[in-house]
Amino acid sequence: MRIDWLAAHPQHAAALAAAHVRAFGALLPDWTVAQALAELRAHDRAATIPSTLVALDGAGDWLGSVSLLAEDHPDIPQYSPWLASLYVRPEARGAGVGRALVARAVAEAGSLGTQVLHLYCKPDIAGWYRTLGWREHELLRLGPLEVHVLAIDCREHP
Repeated sequence: MRIDWLAAHPQHAAALAAAHVRAFGALLPDWTVAQALAELRAHDRAATIPSTLVALDGAGDWLGSVSLLAEDHPDIPQYSPWLASLYVRPEARGAGVGRALVARAVAEAGSLGTQVLHLYCKPDIAGWYRTLGWREHELLRLGPLEVHVLAIDCREHP
């Protein structure tokens, strides 16, 4: 497995957009695949915010992705920047792909001068992020869902 910028592998953007809407659409009920694709296509530069990292297998097929965003939900603009849309294909789960993507995203955010990176997730996922060094920041409601806002100090996790 290797991790690279989606900007270098734009052929995967459409499949990632569809996977993201299936996985995260409950948080943004009006979000469409076309909107997700436009967002991913806008991540056309490496090592910046916004951008997307993609995990690739030996054949160059995508295994998962994660994004760095300045804003991740219109109802919580007070936190920035964000680790967002961590997604690993079901057949690739349990092999460390998500852990590797998060570690690389934290390192990349730190190299861009980010001190604190945020994410939000459903309660059943928060414990997994805590094992990676993320700490609880806030518990809040986004639409119909209760979510945990977590934070990590990028300087402590290079």
